[in-house]
Amino acid sequence: MKTTLDINDALLASAKSLAAKQRTSLTRLIEEGLQLRLRSPRGAGKPSRRKIPVHKGRSGLAAGVNPRSNKALLDAAGDDA
Repeated sequence: MKTTLDINDALLASAKSLAAKQRTSLTRLIEEGLQLRLRSPRGAGKPSRRKIPVHKGRSGLAAGVNPRSNKALLDAAGDDA
């Protein structure tokens, strides 16, 4: 099917250049882009929210460890870092 599209000049120039480098047609490049976008879950609507795990342990830092010092924190972590 033929259709007419209004495409930004810079975007069109980049697409034509890429199509030439890949030795394919501009039509094929656009079709592949649309297929990828329609297949992608991101294109399906609102992105899903992920819950960040939070450790609800007790205690805190060991006595004498300066929380503002990377060196002190790495030294306190020892081999676990």
